[in-house]
Amino acid sequence: MIISLMSDLKINLAILGATGNVGRMFLQILEERGFPFESLKLLASRKSAGSKIKFKGKEYLVECATKDSFNGINLVLASSGGVISKELVSHAIKAGAVVIDNSSAYRMDPDVPLVIAGVNNADLKKHKGIIANPNCTTAQLMPPLKALHNLAGLKRVIVSTYQSVSGAGKAAMDELTEQTKESLLGRDVASNVPNKKFAFNVIPHIDVFSDDGYTKEEIKVINESRKILNLPDLKITCTAARVPVYIGHSESVNVEFEKSVTRDEIITALKNFGDIEVVDNPNDSLYPMPIDIAGKDPVYVGRIREDKSNPNTFNMWVVADNLRIGAALNAIRIAEVLLKENLVNRANKC
Repeated sequence: MIISLMSDLKINLAILGATGNVGRMFLQILEERGFPFESLKLLASRKSAGSKIKFKGKEYLVECATKDSFNGINLVLASSGGVISKELVSHAIKAGAVVIDNSSAYRMDPDVPLVIAGVNNADLKKHKGIIANPNCTTAQLMPPLKALHNLAGLKRVIVSTYQSVSGAGKAAMDELTEQTKESLLGRDVASNVPNKKFAFNVIPHIDVFSDDGYTKEEIKVINESRKILNLPDLKITCTAARVPVYIGHSESVNVEFEKSVTRDEIITALKNFGDIEVVDNPNDSLYPMPIDIAGKDPVYVGRIREDKSNPNTFNMWVVADNLRIGAALNAIRIAEVLLKENLVNRANKC
């Protein structure tokens, strides 16, 4: 929860992309954590403008996002896609707001901090009006990797992801439901997107392919991990796949360390880091699964075991709610740090 020191820090807040999956999760988590604000403006595309959303007992009218929408706003939580972010974020900054952007538009900009709250908070002090929220797959990977890097140094990381359809938006979740129904009725399963039959399938293809055979999703994990951990030469590779799960990304992570380390030391480091829950008792079939973690805040780690094919190397299984830690929750945690450290200009007036 928000610390008491923030109780008097009222700000004018805007949510860009308020009607989407992440936008609605912003509202849910803002209420859960009692985030302090003086006023709230909900912004979305022209298509969604005019709709109404209830929040904390009050009904808000969703406004069409334009370059003039940010007058008097101190802080913007944005989840509207890279194109819209590129179009509107500069206007928000000119109006005096700080923007926490959930799109990929600014993540690899060397002048924009890419932050996981609790992992690299110090980078927030370098912001020039915009802070990038990492890709959801990267987001849940960072707390365990940071804890382990602090313990024994990261030498090489191999990540295989099993990503839920919510990462592709509400339409994909609806499509999984319909495809599952059709499959169980013995009917041919149609898909609105070629080669994207989610039901009873695993698709090793998320985002577009680059010339080297990697997908953009896999490249995000590689580049963003290096930037957040401040390890530009980290040896890391990724294979990303979509699985028929509604909410919760899973990752198989293989970590080679610079120093010798034991399983018990790894578990202790993870437990002591914060925002990580270790669930690892295979004898009782206890390990993290998406069905158990949806709606919860921590990153869950289990199946921690030595890789006997390579020295100083361990395997682990990492699971988290991709809509929370991978998007809305991290953005709001960043906002909390900004307020605590007085890194938001609260002089703007509506």
